[in-house]
Amino acid sequence: MTDTLQLLVGTVALRPYVFVFLLAYLFLAVARMGWLRTLVWTVTAYLIAFACEWSSIHNGFPFGLYHYIDRTSDRELWVAGVPFFDSLSFAFLSFISFEAAVLLRLPWTPRPTAADDRAARQSWWTIGYAGLLMMLLDIVIDPVTLQGERWFLGKLYYYPQGGPHFGVTIENYVGWFIVGVLITTTFRLLDATWLRRVPPRGAFEFPCQRLAPLGVYFGIFAFNIAVTFWIGETTMGWASTFLVLVIAWMFVQHLTAPRPRAAKSRAGNA
Repeated sequence: MTDTLQLLVGTVALRPYVFVFLLAYLFLAVARMGWLRTLVWTVTAYLIAFACEWSSIHNGFPFGLYHYIDRTSDRELWVAGVPFFDSLSFAFLSFISFEAAVLLRLPWTPRPTAADDRAARQSWWTIGYAGLLMMLLDIVIDPVTLQGERWFLGKLYYYPQGGPHFGVTIENYVGWFIVGVLITTTFRLLDATWLRRVPPRGAFEFPCQRLAPLGVYFGIFAFNIAVTFWIGETTMGWASTFLVLVIAWMFVQHLTAPRPRAAKSRAGNA
């Protein structure tokens, strides 16, 4: 038990940037859905991500075949050949992707109604958008993490056959979409059944609450692009920057699109 605790402490010390994003996620998730649902989302995301990563390093599905390089298991927690922090990261990556997808599905008004929000969260289109947005995150994340020996991440893994996108396989990106959809779908089913009558205890509101997950989403982009340029991967950095600008333009278009005026009532037209 003591050794496990020491490895957990070492995980935080070795990967502080991951846990900054994790803390931001915990704040946003608790504010949105309370402590219990946040715990369920976190555990669900971790277990699905871990199962998919374990399957990929052994069977090549769903991320394609890759191998972890165990150089830090004496300093941070690994579980069955998979770094603990890596699977845990899917909790905040999937949540902020889902919240960003909800934002795209909501009619943008100063105060969307509860019915609007509920419809957006229950839509299968939103789950598909969430998977896509999480995949787009990885298109920026994975190429630079593959160069981990050139920055403080360290060399963690490699693809035996390489890949066409800065060494990353297309199967990996498809896998991220699949895992994003699996996480959000599983949570949706749990929320509609087991958690259906549980109130969101601990939830609270704060200014710009709907936009805050978008800040974390683009903050992750910014961190990874900054590292990409820092290690001298200019072509990779500009490719990632272009992709992020396209995604940002998509959100700006949605948030600033003119809204139709409310229809006049029959009485007003009389």
